[in-house]
Amino acid sequence: MSETVNKAQNQIRQMVLSAISKAQEKGILTQGECNAFSVEVPADRKNGDYSTNAAMVNAKAFRLPPRKIAEAITENIDLTDTYFRQVEIAGPGFINFFLSDVYYADVLFEIRKAGDNYGRCDYGKGKRINVEFVSANPTGPMHMGNARGGALGDCLAAVLDYAGYEVSREFYVNDAGNQIDKFALSLDIRYQQLLGVEIELPEDSYHGEDIIERATEFKQTYGDSYLTKSEEERRRALVEFALPKNLDNMKKAMEKYRIDYDLWFSELTLHNGGELKETIDILKNGGHTYEKDGALWYKNKDIQTEMLLSQGKTQEYIDKLELKDDVLIRANGNPTYFAADIAYHRNKLEKRGFDKAIDVWGADHHGHVARMKGAMKAVGIDPERLDILLMQFVRLVRDGEVVRMSKRTGKAITLVDLLNEVPIDAVRFLFNMREPGSLMDFDLDLAVEQSSQNPVYYCQYAHARICSILAKLEAEGKVIRDCTAEDLALLDSEEERELIRYLSSLGDVIIGAARNYDPAKVTHYAIELATHFHKFYNNCRVSVEDEKLMQARIFLCICTRDTMKSILKMLKVDSPERM
Repeated sequence: MSETVNKAQNQIRQMVLSAISKAQEKGILTQGECNAFSVEVPADRKNGDYSTNAAMVNAKAFRLPPRKIAEAITENIDLTDTYFRQVEIAGPGFINFFLSDVYYADVLFEIRKAGDNYGRCDYGKGKRINVEFVSANPTGPMHMGNARGGALGDCLAAVLDYAGYEVSREFYVNDAGNQIDKFALSLDIRYQQLLGVEIELPEDSYHGEDIIERATEFKQTYGDSYLTKSEEERRRALVEFALPKNLDNMKKAMEKYRIDYDLWFSELTLHNGGELKETIDILKNGGHTYEKDGALWYKNKDIQTEMLLSQGKTQEYIDKLELKDDVLIRANGNPTYFAADIAYHRNKLEKRGFDKAIDVWGADHHGHVARMKGAMKAVGIDPERLDILLMQFVRLVRDGEVVRMSKRTGKAITLVDLLNEVPIDAVRFLFNMREPGSLMDFDLDLAVEQSSQNPVYYCQYAHARICSILAKLEAEGKVIRDCTAEDLALLDSEEERELIRYLSSLGDVIIGAARNYDPAKVTHYAIELATHFHKFYNNCRVSVEDEKLMQARIFLCICTRDTMKSILKMLKVDSPERM
């Protein structure tokens, strides 16, 4: 939270404790230790700017009705040199505090000092967090799930960074295993077909146009020279040719999407570097595996049962889950995706020492969450260090109808199609308008609309409007100067005070978004901030005869502009000065 808000809440706690101590010295309250109490913002500001339940939670300790305790506290409270001008008792014993002019001035001074970095805090205490998101198979184009996952993962990482964590963004490249074998087979058959070989593509292969494109490029480069080579050599060459092209396209798409990964982690390094074998050996040595039908199996059922029992679940509940064991090494000697995934998460949490790993997965991976956490326990890692954010699917909507095909290509709409059609500002903002676990309709018409109905346009317009106000004042010869606390005390209308109070809440919003892994809290804050500003602007003229009031309102405009810019910068959304 902001320094000013934190200071105000601490003052309340100190004042209440001091008042209780004074009341005890006078014999009004019995001696004894005060129970912990909360300091909160009331739902209705008419009940004060802050409220505490100190009297309520100490009724038993002081053996008095809460109202009597509240009276003893308020009679002995000292508001001198604090942010508060008044204290009242409400209802059965709530104690309400009302802010003074000094508080409002200090909020604005703090924002002005921080500039467009306002909202940053040290909640995370520098703990290292790895956020892995998108991680699409490099065997084809990225889809709408990747589009939402990209915006969500990148903005979550930004929120965590603002909240004081040391954050690393990561893309896990699945360049080994079954999907690569299937990729090789699909490319091989398409290559042969292009050369006139009559051969069918199996149903479970990759049938996309992108496979034909890569096979065609390979044919244009090497002609029919690979037709006479062994299947193994031909398929290896096709993958070595096509995979880097696909990966390069992914990197370009992510760059266009304004996502800058700290690491593109290759699954193949786990196989070649020995970490996969090392992880399998840990599972073997821990008694978590067995052999059956020539394959190596992981005792998923035993591990999950143990974890669920420790969480208080009944055996009857566990039996209904119909838990099953998982193959780690197939009978042909090839490791499964699950085996590599265990090694990968061990690499993040143990080898590289992240305090926490956060994975952004599609909702279809729901069943994979518990077994991955169980696998962490099996390799000696606290499962609580792995958090998995499940993201629901997206439907594209145009003219109120669901859209599945691209008008340009006649194929399913890809991430690149979307970024070519819709402003990136809108894509990033709108994909973070809903909680990750919520189903989402992405309205293509709304995304390109330049009106207050478009949330990102509405927020950007508030920023641009402030820039326009300031530019006009300067053009009129008005000199913008710094303000004193006395100047800022003139901001006493309800619209002005509401706007300042809302500005002061950004720190709490950032912390809440980081704690709940929900960047939507930040986009909603930006929209509400724009609403508060427009309400202020429509009711409080900036260019007024009273020079001090004019400067105070200019100061408030600048603070609002910088706060909006801070939020949009966090989301990697532009802050235009003209619209």
